[in-house]
Amino acid sequence: MKIKLIAALAATILSASAYAQSGGYFHNPAIKDPHARTTTVAARGRNSFTESQARGRIMKAGYSRVSGLAKNRNGVWQGKAMRGKRMVRVALDYKGNVTVH
Repeated sequence: MKIKLIAALAATILSASAYAQSGGYFHNPAIKDPHARTTTVAARGRNSFTESQARGRIMKAGYSRVSGLAKNRNGVWQGKAMRGKRMVRVALDYKGNVTVH
């Protein structure tokens, strides 16, 4: 009986691990939502996005021609992008939120 219980528990743990590695969970634990959001204030914190990931996330939020991206001392990616026909300053925080300022 104990062996069956241990085997069932091990199978559950292994399947959960395989699910997580297959993309069932998001790669970045700080991001709970795969959709790009626009916020009023960028959150300070350690940012694990690469420049190309930050560019993609900003573009996913509806911006084009993203340029001049640089990470500031607060861990926020900042740059410029087009929103319609207007050039705006954008930022991406560690949570994946896009901010316009």
